[in-house]
Amino acid sequence: MKQIIQSFKTGETILENIPAPQVRKGNVLIQTSRSLVSLGTERMLVEFGRSNLISKARQQPDRVKQVLDKIKTEGLVPTLEAVFNKLGEPLPLGYCNAGKVIAVGDGVSEFKVGDRVASNGHHAEFVCIPKNLVVQIPNEVSDDEAAFTVIGAIGLQGMRLLNPALGESIVVIGLGLIGLLTAQLLIANGCKVIGVDIDDEKLKLSEKWGVIPFNPKSGDSVKFVESITNGVGADGVIITASTKTDEIISQAAKMSRKRGRIILVGVIGLNLSRAEFYEKELSFQVSCSYGPGRYDEDYEQRGNDYPLPYVRWTEKRNFEAVLHAIASGKLNVKDLITEVVPIEDYQSIYGNIGSGKSIASLLKYDTNQPPDETVILKDADFNASKGVIGIIGAGNFTKMTMLPALKNSGARYKYVASSGGVSGTALAKKYGFSHSTTDYFQILQDPDVDLVLITTRHNKHAIMTQEAIRAGKHVFVEKPLALNEEELREIIEAHNRQANTRTITVGFNRRFSPHAEKVKSIIGNDPINVIATMNAGFIPENVWVHDLNIGGGRIIGEACHFIDLITYFTGSMVKFVCMNAMGVNPEGNTDNASILLKYENGSTGVINYFSNGSKAYQKERIEVYNQERTAIIDNFRVTTGFGFKGFSKLKTGLDKGHKEQFRLLIERVKNGGGSLIPFSELLNTTRASFAAIESLKTKGWVEIN
Repeated sequence: MKQIIQSFKTGETILENIPAPQVRKGNVLIQTSRSLVSLGTERMLVEFGRSNLISKARQQPDRVKQVLDKIKTEGLVPTLEAVFNKLGEPLPLGYCNAGKVIAVGDGVSEFKVGDRVASNGHHAEFVCIPKNLVVQIPNEVSDDEAAFTVIGAIGLQGMRLLNPALGESIVVIGLGLIGLLTAQLLIANGCKVIGVDIDDEKLKLSEKWGVIPFNPKSGDSVKFVESITNGVGADGVIITASTKTDEIISQAAKMSRKRGRIILVGVIGLNLSRAEFYEKELSFQVSCSYGPGRYDEDYEQRGNDYPLPYVRWTEKRNFEAVLHAIASGKLNVKDLITEVVPIEDYQSIYGNIGSGKSIASLLKYDTNQPPDETVILKDADFNASKGVIGIIGAGNFTKMTMLPALKNSGARYKYVASSGGVSGTALAKKYGFSHSTTDYFQILQDPDVDLVLITTRHNKHAIMTQEAIRAGKHVFVEKPLALNEEELREIIEAHNRQANTRTITVGFNRRFSPHAEKVKSIIGNDPINVIATMNAGFIPENVWVHDLNIGGGRIIGEACHFIDLITYFTGSMVKFVCMNAMGVNPEGNTDNASILLKYENGSTGVINYFSNGSKAYQKERIEVYNQERTAIIDNFRVTTGFGFKGFSKLKTGLDKGHKEQFRLLIERVKNGGGSLIPFSELLNTTRASFAAIESLKTKGWVEIN
């Protein structure tokens, strides 16, 4: 299918051919007929992409600080690689979509195939959208008009926050598309509306609907508002302009009456004058996009609605209100349409997006094309080849770690599978894969593929591992292997039923680092004490890794790395586990905890997994003690030995073992041999991570059988 994407690195806007998405649980699959180009928002993205690195850095000072912290802990070269990889990510454009439902996911009862709907889908021939971001289009509303639904909701939410009353005087500063829609909605609400903009054509258009127009080039906007309001000032001001100057917020304060309200919908400079707000006791609020529910994964992605009696206007109900206003004639969007062009001619819009006079540009789509879930990017012959791989998942780990580490491993690249198709296609092109797909079963069913690599969110690891085993593939699954004992049992059953010698590898890469290998070679076989400290860094609570059903929490999802590493050093199995965590009543998704491990051979391990440390301090430190000797691994860059004959120090660039892990894995796939890590150790490590959570609940030691 065709989709418009933006490169942050080059600033180029591209019409890309990518695989169509598949319908997912709680979602609907929509075939697009129209989408609206948001000239304000999309212009900012295009202009940001076209700017040079210095300009990008100036616009993102917080990101610059993160980069400097990363350089301190991981080094210059890895940091630069991460930055350029991030800039190379394609960004799908567009968020105002109208079309027809062609498939309905499990758990969706509000829609059926054939329904005309509006959504916040991208500029793409097919989009898969969660049900709470989709609304049915009334029969009286055309697809052209329905494409204004989402952007209209942005203006409507700003108006709801202002809470205007009948007869109040409201100023709208900035009569771009959102400003013009907001002005109409205010008039429909019974307000006297003053529109401020420097474009006479937009002022003339708004005057037709009853807006009192004013061009700041012709005089003082503050005095004009005072004259219109008999010296009282505006009851409210909605700012829909986009500019870097602080002048607009100052003018909004000056033109407001005492105890007036100011709502910011656009993007402006925000150096506020305390005196201007203090003297009039003004209120100021920033509006968040479409309304309540925005950026809440529980609402948007999981489909859990807010109860109407308590949250009357959610983003979905705002969508419905905009469509009702269009259907009833209260909101005129037809007059805003400047042009309707085929998606193939997208450059006629984006080529002069910052200089044209358009108000609203629509893209139209060919609705006779069926969705295709796989795109062939280049011809390649894989017959009789060994080491052919397919990757399921195109997130940060795949992009930043796996694919760079697979380089020169001897693997042959066939598939990248991703849920949306955009990120997978970009990675497939960059690294020379022949196929991009949104249907990972294509990988499992392809006899050319020897090895399936799974890098999805954690809740998909166990089921996809089982499916790959049953398909007769070698499997690499990024940690964790499973999130609970039931998933682990199912993997064991699938593994035991396989009739061939296919292997399972979990991404416990640290044991393959030259630093870990060196320490293993010099400590001998006697019982040892190991202390592993992970300065993991803070992750906000709403990120999926903390969700026990999706990410499993950071102990199961990440601390398992260090359980495996200590197991590697000891050459033994974990027998008992005890975990304590920070806080009076810590929960299972804690990320500030200490884990005690007792091994069968008498060795002990301590894992300190902390998220509350300084980013300036190294991320990982491992200390190994035995026979009056100590080895210290400092962030997998420096290993220092104390008391060892013939060894004192090993220095490398940051090397956590990924390259060696994948080199050995591809070698085994091609030439045969057992799993890189014994299956029994994978199970023991996984169960030890489960035991840590159980220990936290029971407040005692947990034995692993």
